[in-house]
This record gives sequence, structure tokens and C-alpha cells, in this order.
Amino acid sequence: MDIKTATALRRLRLVSAPEAVSFLLLLVCSVLKRTTDFNAVPVMGAVHGFLFVLYVVFWADAWNRARWSARTGILYFVLSVLPTGGFFAERRLKREAEDAVVASRVVAEGVKA
Repeated sequence: MDIKTATALRRLRLVSAPEAVSFLLLLVCSVLKRTTDFNAVPVMGAVHGFLFVLYVVFWADAWNRARWSARTGILYFVLSVLPTGGFFAERRLKREAEDAVVASRVVAEGVKA
């Protein structure tokens, strides 16, 4: 894995958890708006919208650079629209990055598996 691919995966991983948190907070704000006088939906909507757009941009870049299959690319997109999916995406991306580091070390050291 080259440095640009690793960077693209890292960016996607770093934005996936905050995007999931903002989604959950937006849901809480929506409930509070309907049950109380508290209305933070416009602010949380903007924050979540910004993070979601970042996620989609980073997702497209990671899909292009990592050359994921259609199934993997679509899975990461579907995880972005589920309320807690960003946490699962972050975990999978972390595992994928760790596996790539191990594989690159094996290749660099010439160790046969």
C-alpha cells in the first residue's frame, strides 16, 4: 500500500467516528425539539451535514485509491447512513490499515509467510 492510499484510508477513518457521533446528537436534538423548547437542530444539522460531506468525499477518494470491490465500497457508504455505522466503519478501516502495515513489512523484510 502506498502512502497516498494509507492517507486516504486514515482520513476516512478519522472522520467516520465524529460523523457517527454528530448523527446521534442530531437524532437527540430532533427528539428534544419535539418534546421541549430546546432547538439545536439547525446547528447540529449543519455540523452533521459538513461531516457527512467530508465522509463522502474521503470515502470516494479511499475507494478510488484502495481499489475496493463494489461490495466493500458500498458497505462503507451504507455504514455512513446508519446511526452507529460510522463506529463500525472506523473499526473495519483500522483493521484494514493494520493488515496492510503487516503485509508491507513482510514484503519489505522478504519474509515468506
